[in-house]
Amino acid sequence: MRALKMAGLLVLSVIILAACGGGGGDTIKVGILAPLSGPVPTFGVMTRDGSLLAIEEWNAKGGVLGKKLAAVVEDSQCTPDPAVNAANKLIDNDKVKYIMGEVCSKASIPVSEIANAKKVVQISSTSTNPDVTVGKDGKVKDFVFRACFIDPFQGTVGAKFALDTQKAKTAFILLDQANDYVKWLAEYFEKAFVAGGGKIVGKETYTAKDTDFNAILAKVAAAKPEVVYLPDYYNVVNLVTKQAKEKGIKAVFMGGDGWDSSDLDLKAADGGFFTNHYSPADTRPEVQNFVKAFGAKYKDDKGQPKVPDALAALAYDATNMLLQAIKEAGADDTAKVKDAMAKINFNGVSGKITLDGNHNPVKSATILAVKDGKVQFNSVVNP
Repeated sequence: MRALKMAGLLVLSVIILAACGGGGGDTIKVGILAPLSGPVPTFGVMTRDGSLLAIEEWNAKGGVLGKKLAAVVEDSQCTPDPAVNAANKLIDNDKVKYIMGEVCSKASIPVSEIANAKKVVQISSTSTNPDVTVGKDGKVKDFVFRACFIDPFQGTVGAKFALDTQKAKTAFILLDQANDYVKWLAEYFEKAFVAGGGKIVGKETYTAKDTDFNAILAKVAAAKPEVVYLPDYYNVVNLVTKQAKEKGIKAVFMGGDGWDSSDLDLKAADGGFFTNHYSPADTRPEVQNFVKAFGAKYKDDKGQPKVPDALAALAYDATNMLLQAIKEAGADDTAKVKDAMAKINFNGVSGKITLDGNHNPVKSATILAVKDGKVQFNSVVNP
């Protein structure tokens, strides 16, 4: 899957609005911020499609509060400035009061400041950095929520899996220090790994623009760790794991939900593990019904049903949570909707969700393995 052209995005927004009857009093607009271009376009496509499926299903049942739903999609590029510009457009120009997105923490954090100040309800489907819902002053952002677990839990789960299941005693950490998502996962993995009796035998940083990792991989090879923790997005994972295999590094690579993409290089990442939010192989009815509906609506290049990844599942859950909160609030009023969201009890594709005092879900995590040319379900870790 590749990024759509900007012209296509504008057409998409117009078509969706027109199909739902415009933006008048009988319509509730839902903004979707997704990175359809930039470094991680598959994240954006799956996020957009999961959210649109939820909106379509609600509209088929009559909408919310007797009003039809209109989706307004904006390309936020997983980057702060484009995401801020897109959010301001949604709020100021399109008069959107509810936003699903963004995907990446570094984009969701600045958007959350805007949404909270303007009393617009925002729910991020996949931004795991704690700062998304809590300000630098330590106060919870009243209008901001998320559908995914946060980095402290994900990093801790990864470390626990390395220690208990992989029986690893040594680990090497690779990270982009400028990426909040990567930095936090690395920090919490390190804390939990050391607390559990493991030893960090090395830590190296790189930048988002780097493509040659041979120098830091030489240090990995010299340290001979049992596990290499690489909590970055799939585009970086593809480069690093391929170059690591070329160097003959035998350590088990591990990471977070940023690995989850149809563009993950399965050959390069073979033997690795990553924490995630759901598996399409989960037999729960909520999961299988979603997988079936998604595949019926979206097809791949060969005309086969697409299998939704965690980005799609979380966008679907986040959108459903938002719309359920509007319904339970009983009014198209963001002050009432944010109160209903804070108290929500939701049974979704990614599990049963309630929110803690910081607007973070209390839910389980899934461990996935990259093996034999595919991503396979490994286990579930409960909070």
